[in-house]
Amino acid sequence: MIALTPVAADKVKELLAQRGTPTIGLRIGVRGGGCSGNSYYMEFCETEGAGDEVVDSNGVKLVVDLKSMVLLGGTEIDYVEGLMGAGFKFNNPNVRHSCACGESFSA
Repeated sequence: MIALTPVAADKVKELLAQRGTPTIGLRIGVRGGGCSGNSYYMEFCETEGAGDEVVDSNGVKLVVDLKSMVLLGGTEIDYVEGLMGAGFKFNNPNVRHSCACGESFSA
């Protein structure tokens, strides 16, 4: 299961409302690449594809392909703000090693 924290869900809803597309979902996944082998991605998603899993998390529709679901199971996504910037943070219990940027990992 993948979940957004309430803060992250509110941020996604805000971004969707700004785009004028409040009913569109958010595709979350993993791609090969980055300095540790895999990197996270997030993008707005209008439709689900064959083999996608759809999860509702705090009122946001999350769409995840099955390959990514294996690597993201149990992940919580938060939205954090700090002196060095703001952004979404993946708290993934499957990570064995990650790079310093936090956007690339190996499982």
